[in-house]
Amino acid sequence: MIKKFLISICLVSLIVSCNSEEKEKFDLLILNASIVDVASGVILQERLVGISGDTIRFVGEMTDSDRYEAKKTLNAENKFLMPGLWDMHVHFRGGDTLVEENKNFLPLFLAHGITTVRDAGGDITPSVLEWREQIANGSLEGPGIFTSGPKLDGDDPAWPGSIRISNTQDIEKALDSLEAMGVDYVKMYDGNLTKEMFYEIIKAAEKRGLKTTGHMPLSADFLEAIDYGLDGTEHMYYALKACSPVADSLTAMNLGYGMMDRIIETYDPELAQQVFEKMAAEGVYVTPTVHIGKTLAEMLDVDHTQDSLLNYMGPGVRQSYQGRIESAKRAREAGSSSRSKMEKQTSAMLLPMYEAGVKLLAGSDSGAFNSFVYPGGSLQEELQDFVKAGLSPQQALTTSVIYGPSFFGMEEFYGGVAEGKVADLILLENNPLEDIKNIRDIEAVIIGDKIFREEDLKKMLSEIRK
Repeated sequence: MIKKFLISICLVSLIVSCNSEEKEKFDLLILNASIVDVASGVILQERLVGISGDTIRFVGEMTDSDRYEAKKTLNAENKFLMPGLWDMHVHFRGGDTLVEENKNFLPLFLAHGITTVRDAGGDITPSVLEWREQIANGSLEGPGIFTSGPKLDGDDPAWPGSIRISNTQDIEKALDSLEAMGVDYVKMYDGNLTKEMFYEIIKAAEKRGLKTTGHMPLSADFLEAIDYGLDGTEHMYYALKACSPVADSLTAMNLGYGMMDRIIETYDPELAQQVFEKMAAEGVYVTPTVHIGKTLAEMLDVDHTQDSLLNYMGPGVRQSYQGRIESAKRAREAGSSSRSKMEKQTSAMLLPMYEAGVKLLAGSDSGAFNSFVYPGGSLQEELQDFVKAGLSPQQALTTSVIYGPSFFGMEEFYGGVAEGKVADLILLENNPLEDIKNIRDIEAVIIGDKIFREEDLKKMLSEIRK
């Protein structure tokens, strides 16, 4: 009897112990998620995602859900969970009078599923750095920001706020200043930057471990710049120039961008393949900015007054659009069709570049002065234009959510819904791997344990509507 009694006590103790086993706790549990694995192009169904702080701590199957609990839960209802989008070419600029109008871009990015942006230089750097810090510490809602700070240009810069470079001493002082600001990379511009200083900036930045990208003076040689350590190029002019066998002779004529029509006419696919292979081998990134090219080429033929996103642009930003409009009118009066030719050539190069292993970056070039290229929506358009040019939806998404982090060497922390990754996520109604347009149908944006549902995003936008 005593033995039976002791056995009974042990069994009861074991049952109580099992029932009282402490569950693992998270700040947020996402239930019933269909995870979009962009890297593999596979959908992982019926998944459970545990988030603590700003990091994904667990990804498992729903059959294990009773082992976990959280302060907040989100039932994804089998909708599609993927990393937030990265826009790798945006601008915050326009001077002190446009600071608040630029700040209003931040909720626009979030509402369109963009959780990280790369600022490509402007003239309100102190404000951008302040927003970057506030977003990082959670006191301001917006996408994470990587920034170049001021651009480096020649002694007569094309844009306000740029740092003038006339000699190698200027370069060292400029890089000292940029490093003191805590910028994330170096952006060069070809207002009147000489090819010699362009090359020297690349060399000096390379010694400091700073990434370089930007515009190249058309007097310079793209492949030579790559040999010096150039990490990226913005827009397609410079890679395109390298694909023409007559580029050297046109360069000698000092035509500037006036050579581009002839460059396009003499584009050599075999030479282009060699250029692309070199770019791929050296790890050079290119940000094609297809959508802005198309928008500017068609600007006078499209009625933008009814654009829904125009309502979120402040009066100063709208006024800044006038410069591009007047430039387009002058080009039409002169009979120029260069923008249209460039847009077509750029689109034709995208798939061959991608297939050669070149890392394309999705970037919108949105911001003040770039007419009707709206923060948020224009990145979605860029990805759709990539697909129209021949990339698959998976490949297009790769240019944003995988190659974006990769440019900064951050692929360990971004690019997937996996343990250890940063919890910058979007929840979509439908599968974006089937149709890239499905990136428009956003159910929620998740930043750490913060959930911005569709109604929250609409409220954010209503507060900045003009």
